[in-house]
Amino acid sequence: MELTTIDYVKFPMGCTFDQDLPLVHACKSGDAAAFEELVKRYDVRLFSIAQHITHNREDAEDAVQEAFLKAFRKLTQFQENSQFSTWLTRIAVNESLMKLRKRRSIREVSMDEDLQSGEPISSFEFADWAPNPEELYRGFELRNILRSELQELRPGLRVVFVLRDIEGLSNDETAEVLELTRVAVKARLWRARLQLRERLSKYFGVEMSRSSQVE
Repeated sequence: MELTTIDYVKFPMGCTFDQDLPLVHACKSGDAAAFEELVKRYDVRLFSIAQHITHNREDAEDAVQEAFLKAFRKLTQFQENSQFSTWLTRIAVNESLMKLRKRRSIREVSMDEDLQSGEPISSFEFADWAPNPEELYRGFELRNILRSELQELRPGLRVVFVLRDIEGLSNDETAEVLELTRVAVKARLWRARLQLRERLSKYFGVEMSRSSQVE
């Protein structure tokens, strides 16, 4: 299925915390219009995340719709000890992975899979290649190439790359959304970037080296 071009809208998770809570409180009090405002605030961003994970527009639309529906039904379970956007994004990611699992008949797609490495995180290195994958993604003419190669990553790696390098979340924000440790996020991000660079090198004839670290 050929996907249409997406306009990527980055909505930093931390910047809307104070603005979200009054709407959340209103929703808990039965104000449906307040929830509609939250939908307008996050639907574009969640669709971007869902489409990158599922690589399918229809599945992405369904995942976002189901995520909002689940959030509305379970809003009383939101304890406000984290940002609403974090909680909502986590639901959308889970719904997207469920769509991916169903379509690919994957028995289990887990965000908590162990990705242990014999090397300490501090020594994780990858190619010093300009432009790098995250920079390429900002280039309109090369987005389709990277989008295609992104689908070849294991879901656990793909989700981290999407949240961290496409949506612009920090390591800590990504860890909170996925309920992982910061170390696990850095490990997955390193693996995702390295695998993408190896895959993209066939388009540009670049030899891979090891000279940069994940921030």
